[in-house]
Amino acid sequence: MQKVFGYIRVSSSEQNIDRQLQEMLELGIGERDVYIDKQSGKDFDRPQYKALKTVLRSGDIVYIKSIDRFGRNSREIKKEWQEITKDIGADIKVLDMPLLDTTQYKDLIGNFVSNLVLEVLSFVAEQERESIKQRQQEGIKIAKAKGKHLGRPRAKLPGQWEQIYNEWKSNNITAVKAMEKLNLSKSTFYKLVKQYERI
Repeated sequence: MQKVFGYIRVSSSEQNIDRQLQEMLELGIGERDVYIDKQSGKDFDRPQYKALKTVLRSGDIVYIKSIDRFGRNSREIKKEWQEITKDIGADIKVLDMPLLDTTQYKDLIGNFVSNLVLEVLSFVAEQERESIKQRQQEGIKIAKAKGKHLGRPRAKLPGQWEQIYNEWKSNNITAVKAMEKLNLSKSTFYKLVKQYERI
């Protein structure tokens, strides 16, 4: 018996899945048949995607919002598409691109057109991923050039830090004594030492 599934992907746990999920539910797909991954589209090593592939059978249909929600690696998109449609024998419908609907266009020209569209869109998805990475790297470079600290905010050094740190460094007091004087735990003390020595 034919089953219908939905596949949703967002790049991180902070991103919202509501819009994609709403569309799947409106198509009549049961919520338990919608597989959701919250991770990058750089490859297909995703737990929910893998789980979906294990339940897919010939004649089933998988709905995806858009090709970039499927993945962002052109070669892998085509490989996975081939596995689902040819090896498993299931169909894929891409909601944002009606030409990418393997339940339709089963003739030679139809196949040619949808293969061509898949080729172009998977290439575009990969280019978009590359440009996101480039923009991130450029942003990091600019922030560093401006002297901005990236990552977690640095912990504040307690008062008397310099004096007590120097006493400890010149072996006038032990690390334990330095921690006592500064009222710090061992892990915080050494974290601050690391941070201070990097400045």
